[in-house]
Amino acid sequence: PPEQTYREARLPLSTMRLLTHNYLTSNVKGTTKGYPLIIEAEKVECEESPIDREMIIKLLPKIEYGALLGAAKQVASLCDPPLPDLPEELDTASEGWEETIDDGILNSLHRVMFDIHIIEGALICPDTGRKFPIKESIPNMILHEDEI
Repeated sequence: PPEQTYREARLPLSTMRLLTHNYLTSNVKGTTKGYPLIIEAEKVECEESPIDREMIIKLLPKIEYGALLGAAKQVASLCDPPLPDLPEELDTASEGWEETIDDGILNSLHRVMFDIHIIEGALICPDTGRKFPIKESIPNMILHEDEI
């Protein structure tokens, strides 16, 4: 029989990762500061995946690094093994940054963005306090009729 990968065996392909969190925002009517969403995790799974250096380098300029760092701190207590330390700031605007970034930092960023899966919990709008549930690793961002 074909060999199963750890991803096929354990987690669905479309899980709620911290990379996903970085792109989500609250659009509740009247919200002026719906980003970044606060993570209230109940269940997190940490699972190692192969590192693609080039993909990480292409993604980093599109990431709101402060939000990623905050998200990592919000789920850190549930991660086993513990999360790697990340730098407080990351400059991806300077010319040639791709050539000088340390492989250790890229590996740590990969782990934080791709290897942490939020299975159960909620995302909370920082402006309104509205909770968006995460069930079976799927965030439900659908608004109620009065929130549109």
